[in-house]
Amino acid sequence: MKPIIFKGSAVALVTPMNDDLSVNYEELERLIEFHLKNQTDAIVAAGTTGESATLSDEEHLNVIDFCVKKVNGKIPVIAGAGSNNTAHAVFLSKQAKACGADALLHVTPYYNKASQKGLYFHFKACAEATDLPVILYNVPTRTGVNILPETYLKLSKISNIVAVKEASGNFSQMAKIASLCSDNLTIYSGNDDQITSALAIGAKGVISVLANIVPRQTHDICWSYFNGDSSRSDTLQLQYLELIENLFIDVNPIPVKQAMNFMGFNVGKCRLPLCDMDSSLAERLLGCLKKYDLLPKNTRVGTVTVKRPQGTLLWRKNH
Repeated sequence: MKPIIFKGSAVALVTPMNDDLSVNYEELERLIEFHLKNQTDAIVAAGTTGESATLSDEEHLNVIDFCVKKVNGKIPVIAGAGSNNTAHAVFLSKQAKACGADALLHVTPYYNKASQKGLYFHFKACAEATDLPVILYNVPTRTGVNILPETYLKLSKISNIVAVKEASGNFSQMAKIASLCSDNLTIYSGNDDQITSALAIGAKGVISVLANIVPRQTHDICWSYFNGDSSRSDTLQLQYLELIENLFIDVNPIPVKQAMNFMGFNVGKCRLPLCDMDSSLAERLLGCLKKYDLLPKNTRVGTVTVKRPQGTLLWRKNH
């Protein structure tokens, strides 16, 4: 049986930006503290939700290094190291290890649309670049390619490929992966609306966008199940379904960053080519946050121009 990197909820952490779109490290520190206080079980730094595609290599590695130092061993830090260029993914893997990351997250190469054989050789090269445990990330709606169960089986024979973030949404495929790979490949849900279903077929948790907003509740969805209270786990999953849906009404991470700004965080905008959501969608998102009591007091629904002092973190409630 291979080691399990974490059980529960790993946040796919956003990368906060200043007004000039440089990385806002002051706010990043606040976010890390927020997650440590609210039972997040692991942090994914500079993953795709963290806008890795538009970070320079220097920024990418600085974000990982900063997270590792601030977390200081309290929970695992998983470094996004994926690329559609195998040589670049190998480089990021080696540098992430030098930063002190606990594990690596490798997304399937995008646009290239590698064959299953090509995927195998790509991930093999990434795994062999370091001795860190590797989580594969399968998200065919974003990358245009799907890792098949038989390819997972072959990859699971590589000693430090230990897990997969499965965001295909295909439960037949997920079940077959679990059947073929057993304890040689830990499964994590990559979809917040499918956490409990994934847990039911043996997943050990979720790598989550939702956890940016409600980390304690996302943790509780998983740990209620692990502790034998599947009814509470199901109830929480259904309770937060509308919020999850609203976090994906535009391209991720546009809605989650907008939601966090509404809530009183200061995560800024996304870098182009990701742009602000339409005002009608922002209104809908604001109304949803109001429904879940996630807004600072006196926030008026019916406008998207929510003002707050710069640099203040207003949401301190433990829901």
